[in-house]
Amino acid sequence: MAYATVADLEARWHTLSASEQARAAVLLDDAAAILDALGTYDETDETMVSNLKAVSCNMVIRSMGATDVGLTQGSMTAGPYTQSWTYSNPSGDMYLTKMDKRLLGISSGYIGSIRPQIGWKCGCCCD
Repeated sequence: MAYATVADLEARWHTLSASEQARAAVLLDDAAAILDALGTYDETDETMVSNLKAVSCNMVIRSMGATDVGLTQGSMTAGPYTQSWTYSNPSGDMYLTKMDKRLLGISSGYIGSIRPQIGWKCGCCCD
């Protein structure tokens, strides 16, 4: 079950054509499946429901926006005719940003180290 509707998406982005609406409905379901795989959410919490709706819409906008130009970098030189562009999401992947994760309380993991204790003996095989 999707956390947002096509109308929610249009309110955050722009009016969609009939074919875009059909695609958006499928992508909103996909976004909900991705979010459900990442955690469980208290759907009685109004703030959480609002955040799930916003994050779902953001995921779909990023995915559908990949069909637009969506450039993050560009370069053009007149002579000797060089041109290069970098696309923001060329494959239309659905992903969560750091802010999306923060809104949903999803941790992105922990990296750390453990300092070894020098001179420690296990007692079973060490003298």
